[in-house]
Amino acid sequence: MTESPKMTLERLQAFNNAWARKDIGSLMQFITDDCEYHASVGPEPGERFIGKNEVRRGFQAMLDHDAGSESLPGNLYVYGDRGVAEWSYKSIDESGRHTVVKGCDLFEFVGDKIRLKNAFRKCST
Repeated sequence: MTESPKMTLERLQAFNNAWARKDIGSLMQFITDDCEYHASVGPEPGERFIGKNEVRRGFQAMLDHDAGSESLPGNLYVYGDRGVAEWSYKSIDESGRHTVVKGCDLFEFVGDKIRLKNAFRKCST
């Protein structure tokens, strides 16, 4: 009997690498058909996207939101059917001021796919 695939640290890293490349096609291969994405921006407390088509739209909106920022690597953790990704983006505004936005994603997995990506963001003022 073959064991069901499970999310691994390497697979979650591959998802993060696709995010850093802004590769929507690859990102969509990592999610379930009934995936939910709770964005870190949008109508408070963050916009929700449910289902593969909506999640695609949400991922693209977030990648567009962070366009022009440099994605910095962070720690990843996988604990059975749960996971965490720490991340940050560095940018320079029009006045030349450097800013860093930090955040984390909380994940729920079904097998080796992402069923929930719930993002949280810390912003400097």
